[in-house]
Amino acid sequence: MPHRTTRTHAVGPRGRGTHRLVADALKAAQPGDTVVVAPGRYEEPLELARRVVLVAEQGPGTVVLAAPPGGAPALRVLGPDCLLRGLDLEGADPGDPAVTVTAGAGLVLDRCTVTGGRIEVRGPEGAEPGDFREGEEGTSAVLLRDCRLTGARHAALRLSGGARVRIEATTVADVDGVGAVLAGTARLDVTGLRLESTVGSGIRLRGRSRLRMTESRLTSPGRAGLLLEDTAHALVTTTRIETPGTAGLHLGGDSHADLTDTRVLRPAASALVLQDAARLTADGCTVTAPGANGLLATGTARARLTDCRLEDCGFSAVHLADRAEAAFTDCRVRRGSEHGFHVAGSAVLGLTDSTVGEIALTGVAVTDEARATVTGCRIDTVHTGVAVASPAGTRIERSTVVAAARAGLEVSAGGRAVLTGNRVTGSGAAGLLLDSGSEATVEGGSVEGGSGSGVVVWTGARPVIGGLRIDGTGRNGVYFAEGAGGLLTSCDLVGTRLPALHLAAGAAPRLRRCRVLDCPAPFGGDGSAAPVLEQCDVDGVPLAFVGTPRPPAAPVLPGAPAVPALPLPPGAGVPPLPAAAPAELPTAEPEEEHLDDLLAELATLVGLDRVKHDVQSMVKLMQAVRLREEAGLPAPPLSRHLVFAGNPGTGKTTVARLYGRLLKALGLLRRGHLVEVDRSALVGEYVGHTGPRTAAAFNRALGGVLFIDEAYSLVPESGGHDFGLEAVATLVKLMEDHRDDVVVIAAGYPADMARFVGSNPGLSSRFTRTLLFEDYSAADLVAIVEHQAREHRYELTGPARLRLLHHFETLPRGAGFGNGRSARQTFQEMTERQAQRMAEAVTPTPDQLSTLEPADLPAAG
Repeated sequence: MPHRTTRTHAVGPRGRGTHRLVADALKAAQPGDTVVVAPGRYEEPLELARRVVLVAEQGPGTVVLAAPPGGAPALRVLGPDCLLRGLDLEGADPGDPAVTVTAGAGLVLDRCTVTGGRIEVRGPEGAEPGDFREGEEGTSAVLLRDCRLTGARHAALRLSGGARVRIEATTVADVDGVGAVLAGTARLDVTGLRLESTVGSGIRLRGRSRLRMTESRLTSPGRAGLLLEDTAHALVTTTRIETPGTAGLHLGGDSHADLTDTRVLRPAASALVLQDAARLTADGCTVTAPGANGLLATGTARARLTDCRLEDCGFSAVHLADRAEAAFTDCRVRRGSEHGFHVAGSAVLGLTDSTVGEIALTGVAVTDEARATVTGCRIDTVHTGVAVASPAGTRIERSTVVAAARAGLEVSAGGRAVLTGNRVTGSGAAGLLLDSGSEATVEGGSVEGGSGSGVVVWTGARPVIGGLRIDGTGRNGVYFAEGAGGLLTSCDLVGTRLPALHLAAGAAPRLRRCRVLDCPAPFGGDGSAAPVLEQCDVDGVPLAFVGTPRPPAAPVLPGAPAVPALPLPPGAGVPPLPAAAPAELPTAEPEEEHLDDLLAELATLVGLDRVKHDVQSMVKLMQAVRLREEAGLPAPPLSRHLVFAGNPGTGKTTVARLYGRLLKALGLLRRGHLVEVDRSALVGEYVGHTGPRTAAAFNRALGGVLFIDEAYSLVPESGGHDFGLEAVATLVKLMEDHRDDVVVIAAGYPADMARFVGSNPGLSSRFTRTLLFEDYSAADLVAIVEHQAREHRYELTGPARLRLLHHFETLPRGAGFGNGRSARQTFQEMTERQAQRMAEAVTPTPDQLSTLEPADLPAAG
């Protein structure tokens, strides 16, 4: 049979042999023919029933194929292997299909746009979805290459049945609904997708549908970036999901997702959400600044994360509840407003070779009936390293806890844990805290340094501790509360600041083969204790305990907390904690500071003349109030709460911290410390969450200053219901309940702070004084840079100083200007440029290494 020659059919308004309608050309075309369309708008329903090529004569943007009114799509594809190139397809209604592809048909859209309606692809029913395999290129009935889909309602792309679609270098934008919806056994293979601004989720998978996506970016979906339900499966690599309205990835049902080298940035809610029996594997992924959790898993969900990063989480970085299970290996969790890992319900956590740091509460908190295994991890700069309150049995092995403000490892009432070969260093209150009713076994390891005791064994606790070394702690090596006991075997207590062992009344521990070295005394505490000593020694001499009469209780010092934070030896002036679980173990009290020294420190601050004058005036007023009280005269009404109004970088936090120390020196605050929070630390995500979060932040500030940055964000400009208003109401009540034990400073932009104070009558009656922080002058910024230089042993030359002044005088002061922060950034850039310059010198002298020249200043602009 002879081979048929393909023909070209022309469509246009004029010309011999030219069709006036595209539909007429399609009817005349035979399989394999090409239809070339002249520029213009063609409003007619089109059907492709055979294999043809339909192209714009003069390329993309010149031909519009529009659906006529009445609901028919602009294009209906009924045949296989159809190709459209460079055409704009326009639907009649955004909620209807603009393009439909029926089962068995095939379509390639190349450099086309689809507006005002969706692409709807129906595949054969009953087809198996299949799984994506490594290296598989993928097949498709529909291919979108370098296309743009925009302006649809409900969905821009809908796949059903056994549809097969492939997308390459395509943009989906401005969808009043979901970007793409997959149902049935549909399968979507995506490379280079750019999805932007959908009202609903970015991509939704239902039924047994499958998604493979790589090198893509999903930006600002109104809800979840990816939503998987039923038994759907997604395979995602090298993809970014940015600022989704809820979760970055939300899995429910029996769905499953595999993520590799994927980033979820700034989701409004939790970044990764697993519900029901969903499963997630993630390798080399990053979660940054979620509004809630980094990973939230409930039901019987399971997650496995390797080499992943979770940073700047608004709530706990990882929250596991119900019977969820998660395993983390070689992961990093940094900076969080709550816990690093919170394991609740009957959940199970495995944490291996990972780091957790800069966490506001607990690195790993195990509660309810949950259990965890933590192996080879590092936990640093947290309130508590690991806290176990579950009886299910938790194991902490070969891990390090550094600089915990409260306790390195804590086993609470009802908790059961085995602690093996761990190192705790620099804890503020206790290396190990073993609470009443806890069941703890300690095998090896060490507790080093810190301002508290090495081990605190609370009332009635009976731990088993073997092979532990306690070295250089700021208080006792082991503190046994009233009635505490337990067994210590082969433990070394070295170089403690207070007696190696503190034994309260009725304490009866058994010590076997323990050594006390270089401690001020082996025992302190109550003479009625009854320790049992077996083969123990102190500095090489056999250790013996001789009971002594109990000394009289020392009075409580003025201003000391009613419930002290840590048991001290008799005579220290603070009674021991009550028998109940120790709620708070703060660090050692700071050294006393003199008022004159603090005022001198205030005077050295760069600029801020008006603020410094106001603070000095308030100090004088408070001194007068103090003198009247001491003379028995009534004190005048005085509100210590302040509003700090100023732009970013104007020294508000620095002055707030100094203000607390001044009030401490005046005897008006117990501690004078600063607790800095913002909206994310006070406001919860759901009903009933805001009050406890606000109260927890407030309680941390008792005795000091609560500094609320960007306080105006608690009050929405448009009014209406907002959880921030609940935080405000809670603050007002707490300020009243603790009006003599806390100072609240609300800070923010000057234009917004009046709205904040006026939002609640309780605020306006308490915030009666505003300190205005003016922007730094160019000379002030130069002084800040010079201060930074002196601290780091640099020196500016005269020409560099003049050039720097000109730099700050001409620096734009727009939204990105950071005042003192800009000065510090400038200094950092100068040192970096100087380092590059010195790297090119053969043998730079010490003077050259410490000198900053004009050439080291940032480039103009």
